[in-house]
Amino acid sequence: MARKIEGQVKDLDGFSVIRILPHKEQRMVGPFTFLDHMGPADFAPGEGIDVRPHPHIGLSTITYMLEGAMLHRDSLGNNLEVLPGDVNWMTAGRGIVHSERETIEVKASQHRLNGIQAWVALPEDMAEIEPSFTHIKKAQLPHFMHDGVIKRLIAGEAFGMTSPLKTYSPMFYLDVIAKAGSMLDRPNPEQDCLIYVLDGEVRIGGETFCANESVVLEEHDLCLECLSYSRVLMLGGEAFPTAPHMFWNFVSFSRERIDQASRDWKEGKFPKIPGDSCEYTPVPEK
Repeated sequence: MARKIEGQVKDLDGFSVIRILPHKEQRMVGPFTFLDHMGPADFAPGEGIDVRPHPHIGLSTITYMLEGAMLHRDSLGNNLEVLPGDVNWMTAGRGIVHSERETIEVKASQHRLNGIQAWVALPEDMAEIEPSFTHIKKAQLPHFMHDGVIKRLIAGEAFGMTSPLKTYSPMFYLDVIAKAGSMLDRPNPEQDCLIYVLDGEVRIGGETFCANESVVLEEHDLCLECLSYSRVLMLGGEAFPTAPHMFWNFVSFSRERIDQASRDWKEGKFPKIPGDSCEYTPVPEK
């Protein structure tokens, strides 16, 4: 039967996240190796998000906003806001640095932040590719709309749709809203699948799951029933034969490569972010 995994509440610089992956009972789901629900958090004027420059290797990050706006800046020179429904897809490969902050306009007023941060591990033979960045507006993403159900495909392939984002292994990532009584099919039943309930109640295999609960589907779990208006994320993909190592913001199939990345960051060998190089996030103690 479907397995519920309890997210852990973490404090990150003054606001809380629900950390869903990695989990002691589930390191990965398909290529997804990290999943955080950021917020919802309400900020007074002058307060907000300031995630200082930090590095990544061996993965792609996916930033998907539900409410509010986040300012992305990186060492490739990108500098833009991600708004609700839009997608930031940043592939670190051999190494990239980015920061996540807010604009003057956002920070000057009372505001709310609510979003999802996911990491997708790169396959071992692609872990050292050149870093890259893609920003996709919500209108460019594939949508399915029928009988009170709207499915937006954020990344990968599912239900006959293909996202414009370039991915590096078979995967899917969907945002779905549905009216009460709707039955939602599982995407790509041969692949791993995690359901994260954002709003409402859903029933899977006779068990009910509510907002902020995560469920890993088993092979025979082929659909879910919405007991009320519901919004769910569906994500997963083809399982990796071997899970990579992960330390801090680094993902690699080699522990030595992670150690090298840590040394490189401490020694200032990663590229800088144009216009945002006065601060940095230190490597944590292991």
